[in-house]
Amino acid sequence: MNINLKEVFQPKLFGLFKKGQYNKSMFTSDLIAGIIVGIIALPLAIAFGIASGVTPQQGLITAIVAGFLISFFGGSNFLIGGPTGAFIVIVAGIVSQYGMQGLIIATIMAGVFLVAMGLCKMGAIFKFIPYPIVVGFTSGIALTIFSTQMKDFFGLPLDLAVPAGFIPQWGCYFQNIGSINWLEFAMSMGCLFICIFWGRVTKKVPGSLIALILGTAVSVLLSKFAGIEFATIGSKFPELANGLPMPKPVAPEFDFETIKGLVSPAFTIAILCAIESLLAAMVADGATGKQHNSNTELIGQGIANIITPMFGGIPATGALARTMASINNGGKSPVTGLIHAVVLLLIYLFLMPYAVYIPLGCLAAILVMVAYNMSEWKTFKYLLRGDKSDVAVLLLTFFLTVIVDLTVAIEVGVVLAIVLFVRRVMQTSTISVLDGNQLAATEDPEKAAMENTDRLDIPAGVEVYEIDGPFFFGLASRFEEFENRKSGETKVRIIRMRKVPFIDSTGVNNLRSLCERTRKRGVTVILSGVTDKVQATLEKFGVDKEIGVENIFPHIVPALAKAKELAE
Repeated sequence: MNINLKEVFQPKLFGLFKKGQYNKSMFTSDLIAGIIVGIIALPLAIAFGIASGVTPQQGLITAIVAGFLISFFGGSNFLIGGPTGAFIVIVAGIVSQYGMQGLIIATIMAGVFLVAMGLCKMGAIFKFIPYPIVVGFTSGIALTIFSTQMKDFFGLPLDLAVPAGFIPQWGCYFQNIGSINWLEFAMSMGCLFICIFWGRVTKKVPGSLIALILGTAVSVLLSKFAGIEFATIGSKFPELANGLPMPKPVAPEFDFETIKGLVSPAFTIAILCAIESLLAAMVADGATGKQHNSNTELIGQGIANIITPMFGGIPATGALARTMASINNGGKSPVTGLIHAVVLLLIYLFLMPYAVYIPLGCLAAILVMVAYNMSEWKTFKYLLRGDKSDVAVLLLTFFLTVIVDLTVAIEVGVVLAIVLFVRRVMQTSTISVLDGNQLAATEDPEKAAMENTDRLDIPAGVEVYEIDGPFFFGLASRFEEFENRKSGETKVRIIRMRKVPFIDSTGVNNLRSLCERTRKRGVTVILSGVTDKVQATLEKFGVDKEIGVENIFPHIVPALAKAKELAE
């Protein structure tokens, strides 16, 4: 396959300056939006880092490095990249099983997968993933995030070992219900209420940031003047009290066995990244009237996920909430994403030492709100009214994500997407028996002009079957209809293929088998309405010679004449 790099990789940032479209007014808008989005991303980056089983600075490093690279190399004018809630479950699982080295390798592998997808022009394919599958695992991730935050939300002891699975987690919570710290719970509820209701005050400043600031202030004041201590980032990560080291590039230690074990999780990361980023880009396009380049976006996401883990970061993708915040605050171009990354870098350098005072209950409340926004419960409820197969797919994907594993859910979801696609195409392809009243000579108006009537007579001893739709492997079972309808008086069988746009290798094999079985019974097969494309495929496999070139016709009229001659 020939890959034209210039065709599939066209970063929006490069084209912006190449065409001379950027001006001072646009920069001013991007600067303001970038500062606001950077502030919005701060609490989320910290929360996602801790929830993923890594440190808060790793979450922030991801927002800085990946956020810059995604905007620099991406195919969208508006997409803001960074760590998202979708990765929490898979990242935590990889870290617990393979450690940070395993996470670095898996993220780099996912980045390579994404670049390959973009180079192979697979960007458009993700638009065809059935909506119930997307909603199913998105809602499942949301419930899983909610479940993982209950320990800090209720103030359970820091040293409490909470199992990884959804059901074991809640078993652990109920067993330790007597250990709830009501002050911690009150802190969490207070921050949650701020997240919920702050939007009624203003939407310019996110409730999560206000909750983080107020929650931290209350924690510090009560500790200083009342001696009341809350569980904070500092109590969970005491090493942060000595300041944050500057991230340095680290080369991962690749091991074949580890790579082999991480193929499936890396593929899951890549699929999640592709789906979430392209969906966010599509929503941004709808809000702005612009167009993103999906293949370039995949390559940009891949580059970001290859480089970011080398600085200690975790998987990243396009974040819808931050993208919409950028648009709503006047962001005009990818420069907004670059500025947002610079703002986070300044915060990392000068303000992160104060992060040790942030209460864990406050971060848990922010993530509970993130989980609620991710849950899409209204859409989930709406989809339950749909077709039984769609409902089954929705529930299967949801419960696999929650109860079994996100990796399994993604793999099953991809397989289901393929099965559903084949099923839908099969429903558009039919095989029918035609009688004289149905047999219209309409393949070619010029050839049909030689007739004086719109209907044609089927000679005695001749059967006419019509295939409507693609002749591919999904149609294989329909051939039983031919055999079941066989009449003892049949001498010629015409297979009308005017509505067959293409035939694949399985279709060719089925056609060959049908002809062989039919020939053994003394029945001649004639093909009618064969298009040039189908004819070329038949010639490629030599089927035209097996059937007989003299028995393949581009139009029904000569096919019927030939059939009448053979049947007499």
